[in-house]
Amino acid sequence: MIVGIFTENKSRFVSDMSSLTLIRRLFTSGKAIVGGLPDDIEQRDPIKFFAKWFDDAEHSGLMLPEAMTLATATKSGVPSARMVLLKSFDQDGFVFYTNYGSQKAKELDENPQAALVFHWSPLQRQVRIEGSVAKISKSESDAYFRSRARGSRIGAWASKQSQKLESRSVLVQREKFYQEKFKDKEITLPEFWGGYRLKPERIEFWQGRVNRLHDRVVFERKNEGWNASRLYP
Repeated sequence: MIVGIFTENKSRFVSDMSSLTLIRRLFTSGKAIVGGLPDDIEQRDPIKFFAKWFDDAEHSGLMLPEAMTLATATKSGVPSARMVLLKSFDQDGFVFYTNYGSQKAKELDENPQAALVFHWSPLQRQVRIEGSVAKISKSESDAYFRSRARGSRIGAWASKQSQKLESRSVLVQREKFYQEKFKDKEITLPEFWGGYRLKPERIEFWQGRVNRLHDRVVFERKNEGWNASRLYP
């Protein structure tokens, strides 16, 4: 069962920010420091608990609560990190999309292990997720690609992500080329573009508390279940 799924239309921008959103931010800022993690956290399902925290982040008025750091590494262990958007999650893992020729994709081909970090500052919450990564099915990628705005689909065709670009004008010309190519046509999924799913093996929830005596609980996968432990801050 899908716990969460998001589309491009969920992006929020400062120019569109309502008074209610601003009030929510002020109200939630630092609020969770007092409450901390629930006493029974070790007995809970970490994916369902993540879903609750994500829902809290969405309703707090945060911009792009789905933004996350994705850390990958080469086969020799040289790390790199960047911000990407979580597009869906469930018990099977966390899904994001990219160009299969990008640096992140090449590193995942060499070393299919990665880490995600969510940081929701006003709530004083952080989630760290580590696990193995694999490409999702073409049908899943196609379904998401069709949900994207037309301009974003053109952009996926136009960009040779992570490759050297001679000038901005070259990218603009490529965009125009594909606009003309797909004029009055369905924009199909590029063979070089699609999704990955990170299957979590370790999930840590961090909750800010007063005097820096923060709450930390880590879930580690064991067979079909999870082992949970509290950590010193």
